[in-house]
Amino acid sequence: MFDTRNEIVVFTDGAAKGNPGPGGWGVVIVGLDDRVTELGGGAAHTTNNRMELAGAIAALERVAGASGPVTIYTDSSYVIKGITQWVWNWQRRGWKTAEGGDVLNRELWEQLSSLVTARGKGRITWHWVRGHDGTPGNERVDQIAVAFAKQRTEPLYDGPLTGYELPILERADGTSISENAEWSLSDPSGRASSRASGKPASRGSKAAAHSYLSVVDGVLERHQTWADCERRVKGRAGARFKKALSAADESAILRGWGFGAS
Repeated sequence: MFDTRNEIVVFTDGAAKGNPGPGGWGVVIVGLDDRVTELGGGAAHTTNNRMELAGAIAALERVAGASGPVTIYTDSSYVIKGITQWVWNWQRRGWKTAEGGDVLNRELWEQLSSLVTARGKGRITWHWVRGHDGTPGNERVDQIAVAFAKQRTEPLYDGPLTGYELPILERADGTSISENAEWSLSDPSGRASSRASGKPASRGSKAAAHSYLSVVDGVLERHQTWADCERRVKGRAGARFKKALSAADESAILRGWGFGAS
């Protein structure tokens, strides 16, 4: 069971095939009620940056009516630097760059800025996460974004956290996304945020894994780390996978999958 959290956790990503070309965005939201909601969308002709912005906008629109601070994880330094640094100068200059040119994607930046302002000062924290490093949340939103970019049907989950198969609140090494302040609060240049020392390590933390279970083509395997499990199931149609928190939990999962308690 997950520990009580006091923040809404969001992962978001965008992709474009050809850049410009067909694109998609993906979002995973973990609410304060421990409900997981996946979102996705796309456009026929767009850019990667526009899809990155579209994902962040969709996430904040979805949680607009929910109370509590929001923590957003993205691998886009463009989004993070834009919304935390560049946007204020753009607005002062009438949406012009320092060189005097028009700001690209202005309408999306205006939407995002409006949502951030409406949320209230200090109510959104932006965290950069390295892309494609095996972090479950980042990998999942990338998968959703790519599916929509390719115009593939992608089932989107909306239900309780206990029924969600990915360890969404974990890093690639199986620890909580909030346990390592330097990782979770780093800016894209690698420098630790000034808030790093003030954030409790327990926020968003969860129980350690007893094991990770996967079934591919009817064959069951047990794994010690999520990274090993993720490597086995990624891209495999019909694969099943889940984290077990104890020996009893593992047995219950296996029985539910029809493998008995062995």
